Amino acid sequence: MKQDISIFLNEKRDPMDFFFNPDGIAVVGASNNALRGGYYLLNNVLEGYKGRVYPVNPRYETIQGIRCYPDIASIPGDIELVIYFAPARSLPETIEQCSQKGIKGIIIESAGFSEVGEQGKVLQQRVSELAARYGIRLWGPNCMGLLDAHSRHVFSFMSWMEWKDFMRPGNVSLIVQSGMLSAGFLMMMLERGGMGISKVCSIGNKCDVNEIELLDYIVRDNNTDVIGLYLESIADGRKFMDIIRSTNKPVIVLKGGRSAFGAKAAISHTASMAGNNAIIESAFRQAGVIQVKDVSELMDFLRGFSKIRRMKPGRGTAIVTFSGGGGIVTADFLHDFGLDLAELSPHTLARIKNVFPDWMDPSNPVDIWPAVEKNGAEKVYPEVIDALFQDPGVDSVILHVFASGKISQRYLEGLAMMQHRYEKPILIWLVGIGEKYAENKAGC
Repeated sequence: MKQDISIFLNEKRDPMDFFFNPDGIAVVGASNNALRGGYYLLNNVLEGYKGRVYPVNPRYETIQGIRCYPDIASIPGDIELVIYFAPARSLPETIEQCSQKGIKGIIIESAGFSEVGEQGKVLQQRVSELAARYGIRLWGPNCMGLLDAHSRHVFSFMSWMEWKDFMRPGNVSLIVQSGMLSAGFLMMMLERGGMGISKVCSIGNKCDVNEIELLDYIVRDNNTDVIGLYLESIADGRKFMDIIRSTNKPVIVLKGGRSAFGAKAAISHTASMAGNNAIIESAFRQAGVIQVKDVSELMDFLRGFSKIRRMKPGRGTAIVTFSGGGGIVTADFLHDFGLDLAELSPHTLARIKNVFPDWMDPSNPVDIWPAVEKNGAEKVYPEVIDALFQDPGVDSVILHVFASGKISQRYLEGLAMMQHRYEKPILIWLVGIGEKYAENKAGC
């Protein structure tokens, strides 16, 4: 039975950990009907969680072969977490019963709260105040719950067929305000490949638990190296930025509600006030947030950073090209995004000069074609790239490669080994017929 060891050692436990590694779970709204979300919710919990699980539904005596209970009060023993997938109107009574059982938190995956209008806002306010009175934390409502690929905990009503055979543990975590969008993100990541998952958190209306607490938890998570967020609002902007400044983990944000139309839609979706976009974008830049404009861009950044894990930007990029024109175009592209060309050290230039013809002095961008003609690609490429990686003024390398069908797997693996050794990102631009290399598993 997987539990946090600090429970037994009486050590201080992370205040959010009972959501991810609870000691006992009740599933309110569990179902035997395979057409209902409550069926998949219970099935998902049973599939990966190894602790005690109690289905709750007054219509059944057993569900999926497990004894079912009519309510929380009738469950024997103590539990930490309730996953709620029942009508919104019944939640206050469930909270009252949870208070008598010493339950720490409730993940509310049902809709019908502030996102549906005034009546729902009143209900959401009521349950928030009731839970606060008893010291019970609320996650959601109107969300898809959470997933942890390392522990195989899937506390969500998402159909198990969509994740079971494809979920691969990795170093990318997501915090998503939208429920179905988090499922869509997950499916895209699993289908396209190239990265594995640590945690996915869908927070919905965030009546209590919000992105600030979860970001703080994930920043400290040893299984997470890169973090992506889709947010329609930010609960505490100053604290959000402070957390991001405190970590070397890349944080990529897709902010919903940037336009007037999007902000209006956000109010009806999760009842969120999107805020002043100009102010938010400025604050993001100051804190080091990488802001993206669409889902595909978010996926690309997450995939890229999942390979390099850490980056210390601010020094400069080195460009290695076989074409002077290609180097110029790339330098212009870096300028457009406010990135600098690296100032190569005298030692680096002297080392590169050793493989260049006498009549040519290297510079950045490094046009290596004359050197290749003199000494051959197998000697020039590794020597130049290794020299650039060792230069303290270089924080990243862009490498142009002509995709002629002569690129060996050993060559790509050598690049990957250098990238891992120096922990600096290298971006390969394949010019030519490059699709055959798209599935290359070298790790670059």
